[in-house]
Amino acid sequence: MTSTWFITGTSSGFGRLLTERLLARGDRVAATLRRPEALDDLRAEYGDRLWTARLDVTDTAETERVVADAFADLGEIDVIVNNAGYGVFASVEEATEEQIRRVIDTNLLGSIHVIRAALPHLRAQGHGRILQVSTAGGQTTYPGFGYYHASKWGIEGFCETVAREIAPFGITLTIVEPGATPTGFGASLDTAPPMPEYADTPAGEVRQALTDGTFVLPNAPEKIAQAMIDLVDSGAAPLRLPLGSDTYDDIRASLTTRLAEHDAHRDTAYSVVGEEIEAT
Repeated sequence: MTSTWFITGTSSGFGRLLTERLLARGDRVAATLRRPEALDDLRAEYGDRLWTARLDVTDTAETERVVADAFADLGEIDVIVNNAGYGVFASVEEATEEQIRRVIDTNLLGSIHVIRAALPHLRAQGHGRILQVSTAGGQTTYPGFGYYHASKWGIEGFCETVAREIAPFGITLTIVEPGATPTGFGASLDTAPPMPEYADTPAGEVRQALTDGTFVLPNAPEKIAQAMIDLVDSGAAPLRLPLGSDTYDDIRASLTTRLAEHDAHRDTAYSVVGEEIEAT
């Protein structure tokens, strides 16, 4: 059985890898990206099994139109992959207003636009699944990525809510959390002029590691793309799928620390309950 996938951000990274692997095995792909000509080589090889469209996910009207066109041209679409993203590395003080708006508009609002545009079509066909590409930074944090985290923590909270709302319609949603991976994302990170005040801080240390190439990227991009495909093939639909040794270890450490801190405040939390509630 072949499947039809709709994938955003297919010019490089996980989006390109998914597109290549799915086409190679016989699936159909609706691939969206800012420059459709970047996939001319795949179109020449796979013909009408590759549907392409220009899409800037920060444009709500364009997103609605492209998603509607894809369903109209291809019929049913089995999997929506929200992959398009933008990364900015800067301390909270260093980032520009334009960078802040772009990371929120792309990673948070852009992903929301795609999901909202796809849901009426998925409900109408009575099945489908959504893969939201997030990151380890959707549940834990690293210095210098504050605004990136704001977008990813935001979309994870949104998606956790959506998953519960759409379950009655036979639609599932999984948040995929890749760790640091050599996909070219690091090289494409937008940056801001460094403030000398942050040179000897954790943010400065991460900046130096990114600059001198010592920032560790332990995961294989091809394996992450295949793990996403394998998840869909298996029929399993976990709310979250951590992918990468750093993702697993860092998120586990973060959750453990947060739970310990949470439990430490139990008595204080219960101390503010109203007397009328306590009486019941």
